[in-house]
Amino acid sequence: MKVDARAEQWEMAEPFRISGETFTHAEIAVVTIEDRGVIGRGEACGVYYRGDTSARIVEQVTRLAPILAEGIDRAALQRLLPAGGARNALDAALWEIEAGHAGKPVWQLAGLSGTRSLPTVFTIGIASPGEMARKAAGMAHARQIKLKLEGNGEDGERVRAVRAARPDAAIAVDGNRGFDPDGLDAIMPILRAAGVTLIEQPFAIGRDADLRHVDRAIPIAADESVQDSDDLEGLVGLVDLVNIKLDKCGGLTHALEMERNARRMGFGVMVGNMTGTSWSQAPAFILGQRCDLCDLDGPTFLARDRTPGVRYADGLIHCPDAIWGGGRRREP
Repeated sequence: MKVDARAEQWEMAEPFRISGETFTHAEIAVVTIEDRGVIGRGEACGVYYRGDTSARIVEQVTRLAPILAEGIDRAALQRLLPAGGARNALDAALWEIEAGHAGKPVWQLAGLSGTRSLPTVFTIGIASPGEMARKAAGMAHARQIKLKLEGNGEDGERVRAVRAARPDAAIAVDGNRGFDPDGLDAIMPILRAAGVTLIEQPFAIGRDADLRHVDRAIPIAADESVQDSDDLEGLVGLVDLVNIKLDKCGGLTHALEMERNARRMGFGVMVGNMTGTSWSQAPAFILGQRCDLCDLDGPTFLARDRTPGVRYADGLIHCPDAIWGGGRRREP
């Protein structure tokens, strides 16, 4: 196997703000593997709040290149690397290698009978209430909107403004660890009055026990608190859904297993993404076929995307095999 890893920087269409962070670029690692004339590609954004950067991912993959060159499969990769961006990018490339040699698309190798276009959430970053309402009104295609909140006194007005602008849309909110229990309790009547359908990661990592005292009339989803399957058991009885992201859990191989484990423990499952190009969305789109909720809008934040790329229309994400996962052979 020939392995190449490189870091890329993709400009955002505009700065994207969440609780505690503002992003102007997506820092992405791209891994390419060639094996007996078949090329596999993988993309990873890493997990920014764990120091899992594109540079670190490239360094991890480069360090392992001699081992990878001897040949490796997805099962061995799970033992070679921990969860994170490097394993995600390599795993995606190996899926595509396997698809190319088998002459089958990845979705078929994953045990699916086919794929369908999926309803996806479209996210609005933190801004003034008026600006968030303006953006929501401009998302005529969006059936589901997620609002980034920061745990301060302006959040209630943000929710009210967006609901007034989009009375037809399902609205979820994402605290990105910005709330404390008192702050969430204070805004809860506003969220209920606005018909909010989901609250994602309100509290800091390590404060999950505080969720025992939260009224879960509005379902709660864990994101940062659930990295991979090892984190599931500790969340039983505290949250209703878990957000599986390939960068967090280390790739589609583990994500498919994690979805099964989560179901056995009684969780609903959503698939999310760090902000990447269509090469990040395509493997997550495979997982999304088995999920209750999809949040796969990453490329919509970028100034440009891969070609070909995923397509968004009527609140759906459309992801043809030509983007990734169909198996690519090197040109003679």
